Amino acid sequence: MLLRPAVVLAALAVGIQSVTLPPRFDRVQPELFAAGGAFTNAWADAEGDGDLDLFVGFGGTPANRLYRHDAGTFVDVAASAGVADARATRAAAWGDFDADGDPDLLVGFTPGAGSVLRLYRNTRGQFTDVTGAAGLTIEAGAVRQPSWVDVDADGDLDLFVAFRDQPNALFRNSAGRFTDVAASVGLADARRSVGAVWFDADADGDLDLYVANMDGDANGLFRNDAGRFVDVAEASGAAWGGRAPRDPAQGTVRPCAADVNNDGRFDLILANYGQNGVLINRGGGRFEDVSASWSAGADGRHDTCITADVDHDGRLDVYINGTVTGGVSYRDYLLRNTGARFTNATPGNLLAMHASHGAQWADVDADGDLDLAIAGSRADATHALFRNLLPERAARRSLAVRVVDAAGRATRAGAVVRVTPAGGSGAAAMVRLVDSGSGYNAQNDMPVHFGLAAAGAVDVEVSWPAAGRTIVMTMRNVDPRRWQGRALVARVPAR
Repeated sequence: MLLRPAVVLAALAVGIQSVTLPPRFDRVQPELFAAGGAFTNAWADAEGDGDLDLFVGFGGTPANRLYRHDAGTFVDVAASAGVADARATRAAAWGDFDADGDPDLLVGFTPGAGSVLRLYRNTRGQFTDVTGAAGLTIEAGAVRQPSWVDVDADGDLDLFVAFRDQPNALFRNSAGRFTDVAASVGLADARRSVGAVWFDADADGDLDLYVANMDGDANGLFRNDAGRFVDVAEASGAAWGGRAPRDPAQGTVRPCAADVNNDGRFDLILANYGQNGVLINRGGGRFEDVSASWSAGADGRHDTCITADVDHDGRLDVYINGTVTGGVSYRDYLLRNTGARFTNATPGNLLAMHASHGAQWADVDADGDLDLAIAGSRADATHALFRNLLPERAARRSLAVRVVDAAGRATRAGAVVRVTPAGGSGAAAMVRLVDSGSGYNAQNDMPVHFGLAAAGAVDVEVSWPAAGRTIVMTMRNVDPRRWQGRALVARVPAR
């Protein structure tokens, strides 16, 4: 069960101070989340019943799993739901491609019999393979990051797919059928890509794309110029992300876009083969490499970065996992954000886990703080779920915001949510991104989360970069206490 046990602590965070005790986590249903060999995981409310379900993709054995969340308990329903593929899986992404109000599921496989992409249409928790009808049959390719995102702001979700061994693809959605337009818009990058994230890097009202590349290839920052993309990574200072340039043994696996220094702009955190990276966004499309001063983890081999305000001090912390490669299992890190650097705050029971691939934050038990799911790729690992044991009073200082379009559909990946104290007190905004690619080759469909360092009403602003025009909507004087256990819904209209 996911009910919080009684926790008595002597000290709680006050004002803008950090919780002084280290983060603590407790295993959830360890007998269920026990199998090893998992690579990717992704959260969504698959059945529309108000709680989050978890898809986990394995290396072929066991078959993929879909954990339905029923009143605090998880049950594997993949077989009855139609998504229990017993095929090596490297990617998963939830997105409402047919705009009917529920999240559909894209799965990416290793090469084998049949398409390396499989698209499942969701009908109230039952899934139907519509890959061929949607035009997404791809016979070969090393699938990595898939991202559902409305690139052209026409109201439906397009699909970007990064490939490790061939040019990347951008499939434009036209009434539920997809056509690859990457070559015509400048995104058919043939470098060895793994991760990707969409956000408005230069604040000009459209979505840009940051792509993480391996094997010594530079990363790409593709600036969106009226629907055509130009790689400006070198000129912007974003090409290498903390790792050694042009070293074939190094590369970037996962980029995260997050405001780590609370200045209102999205910075980049990079999980690397090599030294992990932190790039601070200085505005005007320029990034500064501050990896050394921010202490983003030791030189190693890492696959995932995911951000969360774990302790509700108003600053984004980061979980960076170690991978298994060359017979070595590299450790994971939970890094707490002090405002000027990251410090290691990895609890012992997390550090004791075998190296992993996928990792995700989600408020599974709806108590206000973010819990952690990891997917261990070793055969003797597990795909564990950990409940965050933040004290109840601190956990309640939070707000979840669900960003949808005017019809209530989740088509606003890349949108920005800003939260400030109500009434314009002059305090800096906390900024979060509706993420298009988190964890290891995964995309979630869930609310964004704010830890609140102080109690009180807040103003919430949501802006969506829509093909050169930023659509903004504001909700003022929001009392977070009214939204405990559920998300505030922000409906962002089309242009």
